[in-house]
Amino acid sequence: MLTATVTHITVSQVNGVRAVTVHLPQTFGAAETGTEEEKPGPSPIVPEPKEIIWTSGAFVIFAVLMRYVLYPRLRKGMDARYNLIRSGHEGADATRAAAKTEVADYEVELAGVKAEAATRIDAARRTLEAERTERIAVVNGEISAMRSAALAETEASRAAVQGQIESAVADVASRAIELAIGKGPDPTVVNRVVGEVMSVGAGR
Repeated sequence: MLTATVTHITVSQVNGVRAVTVHLPQTFGAAETGTEEEKPGPSPIVPEPKEIIWTSGAFVIFAVLMRYVLYPRLRKGMDARYNLIRSGHEGADATRAAAKTEVADYEVELAGVKAEAATRIDAARRTLEAERTERIAVVNGEISAMRSAALAETEASRAAVQGQIESAVADVASRAIELAIGKGPDPTVVNRVVGEVMSVGAGR
Protein backbone atom coordinates (compact mmCIF):
# COMPACT_ATOMS: atom_id res chain seq x y z
CA MET A 1 0.00 0.00 0.00
CA LEU A 2 1.45 3.34 -1.02
CA THR A 3 0.96 6.28 1.33
CA ALA A 4 1.59 9.91 0.30
CA THR A 5 1.85 12.78 2.72
CA VAL A 6 0.72 16.09 1.30
CA THR A 7 2.50 19.09 2.79
CA HIS A 8 1.18 21.93 0.60
CA ILE A 9 -1.53 22.41 -2.03
CA THR A 10 -1.56 25.39 -4.36
CA VAL A 11 -4.59 26.35 -6.41
CA SER A 12 -4.00 28.70 -9.38
CA GLN A 13 -6.01 29.78 -12.39
CA VAL A 14 -4.38 30.36 -15.77
CA ASN A 15 -6.49 31.48 -18.80
CA GLY A 16 -9.68 30.51 -17.03
CA VAL A 17 -8.38 27.02 -16.24
CA ARG A 18 -7.97 26.14 -12.54
CA ALA A 19 -4.90 24.10 -11.73
CA VAL A 20 -4.07 22.29 -8.47
CA THR A 21 -0.45 21.74 -7.49
CA VAL A 22 0.41 19.20 -4.79
CA HIS A 23 3.79 19.38 -3.00
CA LEU A 24 5.06 16.12 -1.56
CA PRO A 25 7.93 15.75 1.02
CA GLN A 26 11.35 14.64 -0.22
CA THR A 27 11.18 11.43 1.83
CA PHE A 28 8.31 10.32 -0.29
CA GLY A 29 10.65 8.85 -2.86
CA ALA A 30 12.65 7.02 -0.20
CA ALA A 31 9.47 5.70 1.40
CA GLU A 32 8.33 4.64 -1.99
CA THR A 33 11.49 2.76 -2.75
CA GLY A 34 12.05 1.53 0.82
CA THR A 35 15.85 1.81 0.44
CA GLU A 36 16.56 4.64 3.03
CA GLU A 37 15.43 5.07 6.66
CA GLU A 38 14.85 8.39 8.56
CA LYS A 39 17.86 9.37 10.69
CA PRO A 40 17.27 10.76 14.23
CA GLY A 41 18.32 14.41 14.83
CA PRO A 42 20.79 15.63 17.52
CA SER A 43 19.66 15.41 21.17
CA PRO A 44 19.01 18.77 22.81
CA ILE A 45 20.23 17.41 26.19
CA VAL A 46 23.31 15.30 25.52
CA PRO A 47 26.29 17.43 24.33
CA GLU A 48 28.30 16.43 21.38
CA PRO A 49 31.92 15.34 21.77
CA LYS A 50 33.29 18.39 19.99
CA GLU A 51 31.33 20.65 22.36
CA ILE A 52 32.82 18.83 25.33
CA ILE A 53 36.30 19.18 23.81
CA TRP A 54 35.92 22.90 23.10
CA THR A 55 34.43 23.58 26.53
CA SER A 56 37.16 21.60 28.31
CA GLY A 57 39.87 23.33 26.30
CA ALA A 58 38.46 26.78 27.04
CA PHE A 59 38.23 25.92 30.75
CA VAL A 60 41.80 24.63 30.81
CA ILE A 61 43.07 27.74 29.00
CA PHE A 62 41.12 30.00 31.37
CA ALA A 63 42.44 28.08 34.40
CA VAL A 64 46.02 28.36 33.12
CA LEU A 65 45.58 32.08 32.49
CA MET A 66 44.09 32.54 35.96
CA ARG A 67 46.87 30.57 37.62
CA TYR A 68 49.90 31.97 35.84
CA VAL A 69 48.81 35.38 34.50
CA LEU A 70 45.69 36.91 36.07
CA TYR A 71 46.03 35.66 39.65
CA PRO A 72 49.72 36.69 40.01
CA ARG A 73 48.86 40.18 38.77
CA LEU A 74 45.88 40.32 41.10
CA ARG A 75 48.02 39.02 43.96
CA LYS A 76 50.75 41.54 43.17
CA GLY A 77 48.24 44.40 43.12
CA MET A 78 46.71 43.23 46.41
CA ASP A 79 50.18 42.95 48.01
CA ALA A 80 51.12 46.42 46.76
CA ARG A 81 47.88 47.87 48.13
CA TYR A 82 48.38 46.07 51.43
CA ASN A 83 51.98 47.30 51.67
CA LEU A 84 50.86 50.84 50.83
CA ILE A 85 48.15 50.76 53.49
CA ARG A 86 50.56 49.23 56.00
CA SER A 87 53.22 51.85 55.27
CA GLY A 88 50.56 54.53 55.64
CA HIS A 89 49.57 53.14 59.05
CA GLU A 90 53.21 52.89 60.10
CA GLY A 91 53.83 56.47 58.95
CA ALA A 92 50.77 57.66 60.86
CA ASP A 93 51.95 55.80 63.99
CA ALA A 94 55.41 57.33 63.64
CA THR A 95 53.94 60.79 63.16
CA ARG A 96 51.66 60.29 66.17
CA ALA A 97 54.59 59.14 68.31
CA ALA A 98 56.70 62.10 67.16
CA ALA A 99 53.83 64.47 67.95
CA LYS A 100 53.47 62.95 71.43
CA THR A 101 57.22 63.32 71.99
CA GLU A 102 57.12 66.94 70.85
CA VAL A 103 54.14 67.64 73.14
CA ALA A 104 55.98 66.05 76.08
CA ASP A 105 59.10 68.11 75.33
CA TYR A 106 56.99 71.24 75.02
CA GLU A 107 55.33 70.54 78.37
CA VAL A 108 58.74 70.00 79.99
CA GLU A 109 60.06 73.25 78.50
CA LEU A 110 56.89 75.06 79.54
CA ALA A 111 57.26 73.78 83.10
CA GLY A 112 60.89 74.94 83.11
CA VAL A 113 59.92 78.37 81.79
CA LYS A 114 57.15 78.67 84.41
CA ALA A 115 59.56 77.69 87.18
CA GLU A 116 62.16 80.17 85.93
CA ALA A 117 59.53 82.90 85.65
CA ALA A 118 58.33 82.17 89.19
CA THR A 119 61.93 82.32 90.45
CA ARG A 120 62.54 85.64 88.68
CA ILE A 121 59.26 87.05 90.00
CA ASP A 122 60.16 86.02 93.54
CA ALA A 123 63.64 87.54 93.17
CA ALA A 124 62.16 90.76 91.76
CA ARG A 125 59.60 90.83 94.59
CA ARG A 126 62.35 90.41 97.19
CA THR A 127 64.46 93.08 95.50
CA LEU A 128 61.55 95.49 95.40
CA GLU A 129 60.72 94.73 99.02
CA ALA A 130 64.33 95.36 100.06
CA GLU A 131 64.45 98.57 98.05
CA ARG A 132 61.13 99.68 99.51
CA THR A 133 62.30 98.92 103.04
CA GLU A 134 65.57 100.74 102.43
CA ARG A 135 63.77 103.68 100.89
CA ILE A 136 61.30 103.81 103.77
CA ALA A 137 64.20 103.73 106.22
CA VAL A 138 65.92 106.57 104.35
CA VAL A 139 62.70 108.59 104.21
CA ASN A 140 62.03 107.92 107.90
CA GLY A 141 65.56 109.05 108.67
CA GLU A 142 65.08 112.19 106.63
CA ILE A 143 61.75 112.82 108.31
CA SER A 144 63.32 112.29 111.75
CA ALA A 145 66.16 114.64 110.88
CA MET A 146 63.70 117.21 109.59
CA ARG A 147 61.56 116.79 112.70
CA SER A 148 64.60 117.16 114.93
CA ALA A 149 65.71 120.23 113.03
CA ALA A 150 62.23 121.66 113.21
CA LEU A 151 62.05 120.95 116.94
CA ALA A 152 65.47 122.49 117.50
CA GLU A 153 64.48 125.53 115.49
CA THR A 154 61.23 125.74 117.35
CA GLU A 155 63.03 125.47 120.71
CA ALA A 156 65.50 128.10 119.61
CA SER A 157 62.73 130.38 118.44
CA ARG A 158 60.81 129.80 121.64
CA ALA A 159 63.88 130.41 123.74
CA ALA A 160 64.57 133.62 121.86
CA VAL A 161 60.98 134.73 122.19
CA GLN A 162 60.90 133.67 125.85
CA GLY A 163 63.99 135.77 126.53
CA GLN A 164 62.41 138.76 124.90
CA ILE A 165 59.19 138.16 126.84
CA GLU A 166 61.06 137.76 130.10
CA SER A 167 62.94 140.98 129.38
CA ALA A 168 59.73 142.81 128.58
CA VAL A 169 57.98 141.40 131.65
CA ALA A 170 60.94 142.34 133.83
CA ASP A 171 60.84 145.89 132.51
CA VAL A 172 57.13 146.12 133.12
CA ALA A 173 57.48 144.64 136.62
CA SER A 174 60.35 146.96 137.50
CA ARG A 175 58.36 149.95 136.30
CA ALA A 176 55.32 148.84 138.27
CA ILE A 177 57.35 148.34 141.48
CA GLU A 178 59.04 151.66 140.93
CA LEU A 179 55.68 153.35 140.66
CA ALA A 180 54.39 151.47 143.66
CA ILE A 181 57.24 152.04 146.12
CA GLY A 182 58.78 155.12 144.59
CA LYS A 183 62.15 153.56 143.73
CA GLY A 184 63.41 151.07 141.20
CA PRO A 185 63.95 147.44 142.31
CA ASP A 186 67.07 145.36 141.77
CA PRO A 187 67.09 144.19 138.13
CA THR A 188 68.74 140.88 139.03
CA VAL A 189 66.02 140.00 141.52
CA VAL A 190 63.31 141.02 139.09
CA ASN A 191 64.78 138.96 136.23
CA ARG A 192 65.14 135.88 138.50
CA VAL A 193 61.57 136.12 139.72
CA VAL A 194 60.20 136.64 136.22
CA GLY A 195 62.27 133.65 134.92
CA GLU A 196 60.92 131.37 137.65
CA VAL A 197 57.38 132.44 136.96
CA MET A 198 57.80 131.96 133.23
CA SER A 199 59.39 128.55 133.74
CA VAL A 200 56.52 127.40 135.93
CA GLY A 201 54.02 128.61 133.28
CA ALA A 202 55.89 126.84 130.48
CA GLY A 203 55.95 123.61 132.48
CA ARG A 204 52.20 123.70 132.80
